[in-house]
Amino acid sequence: MAIVWAGSALLKDGWFEAVRIAIDANGLIESVTPDTPPEGIRRGVVLPSPTNVHSHSFQRSMAGLTERRGPDPSDSFWTWRQLMYRFLDQLTPDDVEAIAAFVQMEMLEAGYSTNVEFHYLHHQSDGRPYAAVSEMSDRIVAAAQTTGIGLTLLPVLYQYAGCDKRPLGRGQIRFGNSLDDFQRLFESATHSVSQLPPDSRIGVAPHSLRAVSPDDIVKIEQMAAGGPVHMHLAEQMAEVNEVVASHGMKPVRLFLESCMRPADWCVIHCTQMDADETRSLAASGAVAGLCPITEASLGDGIFNASDWMAAGGSIGIGSDSNVRISLSEELRMLEYSQRLRDHSRAALASQHKSTGRRLFEAINAGGARAAGRNSGRIAPGYVADLVALDSNNICLANRKGDSLLDSYIFSGSDSLVADVWSSGRHLVVEGRHIHHASIEQQYRKVMQNLKDVL
Repeated sequence: MAIVWAGSALLKDGWFEAVRIAIDANGLIESVTPDTPPEGIRRGVVLPSPTNVHSHSFQRSMAGLTERRGPDPSDSFWTWRQLMYRFLDQLTPDDVEAIAAFVQMEMLEAGYSTNVEFHYLHHQSDGRPYAAVSEMSDRIVAAAQTTGIGLTLLPVLYQYAGCDKRPLGRGQIRFGNSLDDFQRLFESATHSVSQLPPDSRIGVAPHSLRAVSPDDIVKIEQMAAGGPVHMHLAEQMAEVNEVVASHGMKPVRLFLESCMRPADWCVIHCTQMDADETRSLAASGAVAGLCPITEASLGDGIFNASDWMAAGGSIGIGSDSNVRISLSEELRMLEYSQRLRDHSRAALASQHKSTGRRLFEAINAGGARAAGRNSGRIAPGYVADLVALDSNNICLANRKGDSLLDSYIFSGSDSLVADVWSSGRHLVVEGRHIHHASIEQQYRKVMQNLKDVL
């Protein structure tokens, strides 16, 4: 048994002091006892560590390479996507494993305990499957074995290039599968994930209503067998218009009419919803997977978090393109986007909880659901996903309770993250992953190789 003692900890019922957290051999919290003398690993501030609900790991290696405008003055998500297709054409399985390990390490060092990987890079550059059909998924699993992060792997079904079921383009052939081929890939990936620690999970991800037939949504839910199901939804106006033209309704309505169990789903982005869609989707129980840094980077738009949360909607936070991996900045960007749009302050605070507290608790609860993980709370029986902040950092001087959390999110940075445990595995110590040097070395080699071929 491991003991973590916190001078201050955020529990279900609020802030408590001198908290003893006992973790059993299975990585579960055995007991939580406030007002105890110091023992074990002693830290100043301990919080539940959130899940990163949406990531395309390989895109991390593109960060900083897409900030020039092309010949078209209306540069957009769609021109960025063409650059991404050219880039991924060069990636080998070894590259993907090294990049994924680096991304997972950065997530842990930013305070996340879990990576939900929305993984759609399946095949060789000519579109042929690898000899091991789940080769690329297996490399994400191998990266998780290296880093120790909690993994929820979501192999992605990508069938078509648009709602009219046109064939995949040259840049998309590494993604494509029929439903039968995808079933085989999913079964193989399931076996690989079973080799990880028992907190690991597998689910499925139909890419979007552009790339998957709505008629197959129920079949995909059945394949998931109660596990997480994720999908991009209502991210871009061009997508909304294409769905309306093909199906006579907007994406949110089409989604709700196509699936059987919306509460099992995490729908990503949802930046193009009207008020009625926001209310109906929130009421369905689906988690909204928000990626504010990427959504800003790609010009997706602003998610209506204020109305969504007022309607009782659940949220999770992800890093998506991984252009920047920063838990505190994702939350800051989410709140500030609402303020900029509405000319307001403390947009997502509640009557009894500060902005930071409400957001942090919301993403822990929603993220746990999106990952299919019994986490998000420091309580007996829950997975021991914990993050300790550096209470000696000047940003937290004379702060306690909600004001401490607000100071971390709105005036601090991820440099405040001192320690992270994922299912009891103590992976970040004094702000640095225990295998940081070797993981970074492998990533540097990949980046040099990519530089030479691009």
